[in-house]
Amino acid sequence: MAGEKISIIIPVLNEANTIGVVLARLADACHGEIIVVDGGSRDETVAIARSLGAKVITAPLGRASQMNAGAAVASGDILLFLHADTCLPDRFDGWVHQLLKYPKTIAGAFELRIEASMPGLRLIEKMVNWRSRFLSMPYGDQAIFLKAKVFQEMGGFPDLPIMEDFELIRRLKRHGRIAIAPSAVVTSGRRWEKLGVAKTTLINQLIIAGYYLGVPPTQLVRWYKRKG
Repeated sequence: MAGEKISIIIPVLNEANTIGVVLARLADACHGEIIVVDGGSRDETVAIARSLGAKVITAPLGRASQMNAGAAVASGDILLFLHADTCLPDRFDGWVHQLLKYPKTIAGAFELRIEASMPGLRLIEKMVNWRSRFLSMPYGDQAIFLKAKVFQEMGGFPDLPIMEDFELIRRLKRHGRIAIAPSAVVTSGRRWEKLGVAKTTLINQLIIAGYYLGVPPTQLVRWYKRKG
């Protein structure tokens, strides 16, 4: 297991302000493959990614389609999906290999830390990590990872404009355990800072509730963008 190659897949769109830091952190820590999937950036995202040694491909805009495109060209035995504003913890690869070695574990993710000091965010982190560990429901900003073979068997991320990570995890849970590493990714607090803790939390919960109630994902993504 420890010798299995990890492919890190990062969907991007105009992430010049964040992608450099994320890739620089990976430069010394990752011995696998880094694939940046661009959805049509108009800034320096692609140039920065290439300058830092990442393999860059293009795909139709949409996190699901971009991540699926990255997975299609990945050569790793394990796929790890990383947001462009999120940094992996030190020795992340050790946790990936350790957690996936258990036969009953089908996928994994990390705990979450938000890079901002606004009141209420530490509580949000605790709630996210409780949900992830006890309900086995991590989201995409927690760097979901799984065997490439399993990803293919699941049909990849569903072709949805939003909630693609939520739906993939729901499908995976039917087939095995979702493990949570006791180490945290650090994700940008930019949306929390822009909208505030209460409003961001409310929007997130309304989107999830709408999905459960059968609101079309195309409508959900319009609400999400309008509110955000």
